[in-house]
Amino acid sequence: MTSQDARQYAPATQRNSEPIIEVLLQVLPESGTILEIASGTGEHAVFFAPKLSPRSWLPTDANPQLRASITAWAEHFGCYNLYPPLELDVREPVWAVENPAFDLLNREPIVAIVNINMIHISPWSACLGLMAGAGRILPAGGILYLYGPFKQDGEHTAASNAAFDKSLRAQNSEWGVRNLDDVVAVASAQNLTLKQTYQMPANNLSVVFERSTNEYKKY
Repeated sequence: MTSQDARQYAPATQRNSEPIIEVLLQVLPESGTILEIASGTGEHAVFFAPKLSPRSWLPTDANPQLRASITAWAEHFGCYNLYPPLELDVREPVWAVENPAFDLLNREPIVAIVNINMIHISPWSACLGLMAGAGRILPAGGILYLYGPFKQDGEHTAASNAAFDKSLRAQNSEWGVRNLDDVVAVASAQNLTLKQTYQMPANNLSVVFERSTNEYKKY
């Protein structure tokens, strides 16, 4: 099997890539490395990276098959500002990028974290781990970007989201559409302040947090 044969496809990326990049171009710092958590197939990575130059894009995933897919997509498109994918599980107390041997942080510091369609298809512990990692890694003014469906004021915003939530919980009782207020509270505990939300297609939200400037995080 060639590396290109490892490419996987996620239909949702075809629908949401353009709306997401429009928001990212507005909210991301103008330079530095963007750390993508749970990159999945890699289709977002190869779509976003060229459009976000001179920023660099660092994809990650805990699943080895998905990391192979990311590598295959990167080889297919030849993105110069796209790093090879890293193995990373947000629930780990120390992420790979925090290892002193990982010298990317000295050359091109991580200034933002992007996480698309993860926290509802994972246990709540993954959301907690994501926020803890963002709190440790992001510098003052750094950005955490989330995309996906959310409850607002404890209620679903559309019948389709309610049905999706039911289907997720049927697959795994620890999964489900999260209440935005709960996510904001966990973020706040890690010095991440809700900056803005954007209405997105298919009843999704872009949720943008900023790392508080009251405590500078050194790498």
